[in-house]
Amino acid sequence: MSKLIAPHGSEELNPLFVYDAAENERLQHEAKSLPSIIVSSAAAANAVMMGAGYFNPLTGYMNKADALSCADKMVMTSGLFWPVPVMNLVADAGGIAAGHRVALKDPNVEGNPVLAVMDVTGVETFSDDDLNVIITKVFGTTDPKHPGVDALLKQGKTLLSGPIKVLNLSYFQTEFPDTFRTAVEIRNEIAERGWSKVVAFQTRNPMHRAHEELCRMAMDRLNADGLVIHMLLGKLKEGDIPAPVRDAAIRKMVEIYFPPNSAMITGYGFDMLYAGPREAVLHAVFRQNMGATHLILGRDHAGVGDYYGPFDAQTIFDSVPEGALKIDTFRADNTAYSKKLNKVVMMREAPDHTKEDFVALSGTKVREMLGQGIAPPPEFSRPEVAQILIKYYQALDSKSAAE
Repeated sequence: MSKLIAPHGSEELNPLFVYDAAENERLQHEAKSLPSIIVSSAAAANAVMMGAGYFNPLTGYMNKADALSCADKMVMTSGLFWPVPVMNLVADAGGIAAGHRVALKDPNVEGNPVLAVMDVTGVETFSDDDLNVIITKVFGTTDPKHPGVDALLKQGKTLLSGPIKVLNLSYFQTEFPDTFRTAVEIRNEIAERGWSKVVAFQTRNPMHRAHEELCRMAMDRLNADGLVIHMLLGKLKEGDIPAPVRDAAIRKMVEIYFPPNSAMITGYGFDMLYAGPREAVLHAVFRQNMGATHLILGRDHAGVGDYYGPFDAQTIFDSVPEGALKIDTFRADNTAYSKKLNKVVMMREAPDHTKEDFVALSGTKVREMLGQGIAPPPEFSRPEVAQILIKYYQALDSKSAAE
């Protein structure tokens, strides 16, 4: 069996999900008599990521000192490298105090079932200045129109910290049974396939030809054993394509255009931060935890609008301390279809090309075409993928016309 890359910060992966059925049931029962709090969607996603082993070696939500230290220097007070605060922020802690054990309830599932049990070690309040430091450092902007800033500002200023035991993985297992996988499950499958050099591709969108070829380039140039397409299944901003549609489009592409057993299609339960460079580093941390040796970093990775430069999410890795991460990055330039070469290329590798030599389509233009039932050119999108997206956009258009 191949030896996998070590997880971040420990020799073994330590997921916080309670796998022992009797213990899980006992905690579920105990939770009924505990004080409870319905957490924010962001805090729920953090619990799922810790439960699934993606946020190894964290044992729970960060306290104020750790949150501020992560935001400022990408390091916890213990010295552990971590790029983004992992918090449970609430508007009002009610009577919850340090020393209490509380049930954390899921805001995203009907009936608000218990997601985790938490031993509260701290109840602290952020000042406006504290929050400002976190927002500025993590998102690089304080603009409330930024979706990540907006989501953080709505959570509240009271920070509950302490270790958690996760009792279920929210709606991800039930809504995406074929796609959602824990870091534990992905590691196990990588080991079963005998892969050791593994490339991870992050996506919150369907994959167009350029994405597909980028994965192929990375696999070829790194001589990788396999590819893990790892899609975000949590909350997105308005206008992003829903996970089931994206899932169907990606599965169709892999089924037709990738060799058998060369790619795994998986997903994870997290709410997108749109934090650009900082989120790219977080992506590297949890891809290492799931067993990937390399993360593909494309243009404007995890970005939104024009808040970040096109390659900021690549250059931030130059400031990651030596040895802080074991995973490597595969840094990609803009990719486009070359009419001259009849294939997708990295634009920096085609210095003899002019703008006219590339097939260039904006995302807006592509959405317009799909909405009108027109498939984008095959140089941009695989026809089978385009059909799935056309169906989605036409249903969207007829729904808005009916309203």
